[in-house]
Amino acid sequence: MSDSEPIAFRPKSGASLQGAASTPGGMRREPLVVAFDRRELADILAVYGRKVAAGEWRDYAMDFGRETAVFSVYRRASEWPLYRIEKNPKNARKQGAYSVIAATGLILKRGHELKRVLEVLEKRGLYVVES
Repeated sequence: MSDSEPIAFRPKSGASLQGAASTPGGMRREPLVVAFDRRELADILAVYGRKVAAGEWRDYAMDFGRETAVFSVYRRASEWPLYRIEKNPKNARKQGAYSVIAATGLILKRGHELKRVLEVLEKRGLYVVES
C-alpha cells in the first residue's frame, strides 16, 4: 500500500450502515444504525446555530445507535446535556419518531414532524411587564 492510496473503511458484515439490507430470502431487515438524514440535520443545526449566536448553547454531540439517533446540546462542556433531540423510528406510528428531552428527563415535545418538535426550543421565556 502506498502513501497516496486512500484508506477504505468497511463494516465488518459487509452491509451498508445506513440502508436496510436484504437477506438471501428477499426479506428486508432493520438498518444497522439509526441516523439523521441531511434534511433533519439541517433543521437541527439551524436551531442550534441560532442558539449559539444568542450565546445560550456552546457545544453538541451526536450518537447513532441501533434504536435511536441522538443530538445532545450543551450549555458548556459539562457532563450532562441541556437538551436531547432523539429520533426513534419504532415510535413513528405511535407518538412520533422525534422528541425533545430536557436534562431532567422530561419529554418537552414529541411528534411526527421534526420542525414542529423543534419549535419547543425556539420559545422565549415569559416576561413580566409592569404597568
